[in-house]
Amino acid sequence: MGTVLWVGAGGFLGSVLRYLLAGCVQSAVGGATFPYGTLVVNITGCFGIGFVSHLIESLGVLGPEMRAFFVIGILGGFTTYSAFGNETINLIRDRERLAAALNVGAHLVLAIGGVWLGRAAAHAIWR
Repeated sequence: MGTVLWVGAGGFLGSVLRYLLAGCVQSAVGGATFPYGTLVVNITGCFGIGFVSHLIESLGVLGPEMRAFFVIGILGGFTTYSAFGNETINLIRDRERLAAALNVGAHLVLAIGGVWLGRAAAHAIWR
């Protein structure tokens, strides 16, 4: 039961961080219809999961409960692929097909790139 509580606590923190960061980014770009906030959250979350995963796999840091707290809880609550999917469908529904395609492409390239960069950064720091 302890691990479930750690995941729940991490999920709470990750969701609050997602809400704050996405809102700040979206406010910073004004009235843009493109979901910049979600894009930034997904890139940041993918970098984070790459970074933490490298530390876990290569250095064996964090026990099972803390792994669940950070990876499943915080980062799982923080990343927003469900919002990404819904926003993409909304762009398609609103006949903004180019924006929808750019949204998908940017998430695929930049978010997966974020995982790679996170792992590379962790490897460079803790070889």
